[in-house]
Amino acid sequence: MSKDQDQKSPYGAGFIAACIVVGAVLICGVVIIFASGHGATPASAAAQPPAASTSAQPTDEPAPAPATSSAGAAETNGTDKRQTSACGLPAGDQAVPSTAPAADSWDVSRRVVVPHSSTYGPGKTDTDGFRHCFAHSPTGAVYAAYSAIAAIADQSKLVPTVTKLMVPGPATDSLLRQVATAAPSGDPSTVQVVGYRIIDAGQDRVTVMLAMPVESVYMSANLTLVWHQGDWRLQPPPPGEAVGAPFSQHRDLGDFVKWSGI
Repeated sequence: MSKDQDQKSPYGAGFIAACIVVGAVLICGVVIIFASGHGATPASAAAQPPAASTSAQPTDEPAPAPATSSAGAAETNGTDKRQTSACGLPAGDQAVPSTAPAADSWDVSRRVVVPHSSTYGPGKTDTDGFRHCFAHSPTGAVYAAYSAIAAIADQSKLVPTVTKLMVPGPATDSLLRQVATAAPSGDPSTVQVVGYRIIDAGQDRVTVMLAMPVESVYMSANLTLVWHQGDWRLQPPPPGEAVGAPFSQHRDLGDFVKWSGI
């Protein structure tokens, strides 16, 4: 993204100051932080070994290697933890995908290349292009995370995207009030997701680190997905915090499962 494109975005300063990260803000904001050094690892960190990038994770995050969490930490929603999705996709294999899943196809959704699977989803695509209804499994959550990036890449659909994508609650209501008064940029982001890393995987809650190429390195964002009413929804941040934080820079994809359709 060029400097001129950054300046055109009405969300650039807002993301840095208020962490309003929706629409293309998640992607453009990552680039803005990368270029300016506000709230992210300094550019010199790109020369460090990949393992150093994990220091940006909160200290209270579980160690990524087991990629599991206790059932008590998961949101039960009062339903069977192995329930099918709202569109009938079975939960299926509950193993954490340590290797790239098999995708039936890679589709372009809002200019972002995303995976599609008859097993993992999406089971539905709305008329506005919003993809939803994924399998109730860690692999289904990874598919949902990729589609979440595509969903928030188009600033012209901020309000319906936040409404459909985020877990309902006060934090989402606050986010909706902010985006409803913002003037979106005319150009959606085209940054692509090229790899993932499972940080934590419970039965109803999965945190995925997604890698995106930015200039000569990679920037990662963290998305936490919660099983809500038969689908994976994105957990909104508390007001004043950024969707996707903590962000990190990575020299290569050594810490990630490489997975992309580009």
